[in-house]
Amino acid sequence: MPVAAQTPEYWSEACEELCVKDPVLAKVIKKYPEPILTSKGDLFSTLIRSIVGQQISVLAADAIWGRFIALVGEVSPEPILKPTPEMLKNCGLTSRKVEYIRGISETWTREYARLDWEILSDDEVKRKLIALRGVGPWTAEMILMFSLLRPDIFPIDDIGAIRAIENIYNGGKVMTKDELLDQANNWAPWRTVATWFLWRTIDDEPVEY
Repeated sequence: MPVAAQTPEYWSEACEELCVKDPVLAKVIKKYPEPILTSKGDLFSTLIRSIVGQQISVLAADAIWGRFIALVGEVSPEPILKPTPEMLKNCGLTSRKVEYIRGISETWTREYARLDWEILSDDEVKRKLIALRGVGPWTAEMILMFSLLRPDIFPIDDIGAIRAIENIYNGGKVMTKDELLDQANNWAPWRTVATWFLWRTIDDEPVEY
């Protein structure tokens, strides 16, 4: 059952500390004061939306998600399994994503629905989620950020975050993974918040899962 949307209690503190630590990022934070990261409070829905959004733009993901919601109604395992795979593909999903979404829905009620995600560490959450077919590190990181509101997640393979760091801190030139991690480590323990603002420099449409 979905619960009310939540925002992170730590947001203001994180923004203040990041502004002190990083004057460059401070300009971005001040440019985009609203909206802030919000959790829909429904981990399963966030997971499915993350699958929909894999490797496509925010705008494309929003369009497909709208058609998906119109088809299934409630985002829970049973309604998702009612339409045929072809009907799901007609929403704009690839065949592979349809396989993933249906597979996760079949597994969820049996093995995952009763887990207390809040008590698990970041690494434990990632291990549980990556065990699901179609869920890789990036998708697990989106769950940690957007559903569980964990404060210190940096999605190292996120194309938007990479591009933003290269643009802001390296004149648009390519950076190695080690260089990206070194930059991101400067934002600990608020890397989730820093990433949110990095995304805003790439796409005016706020990221939502």
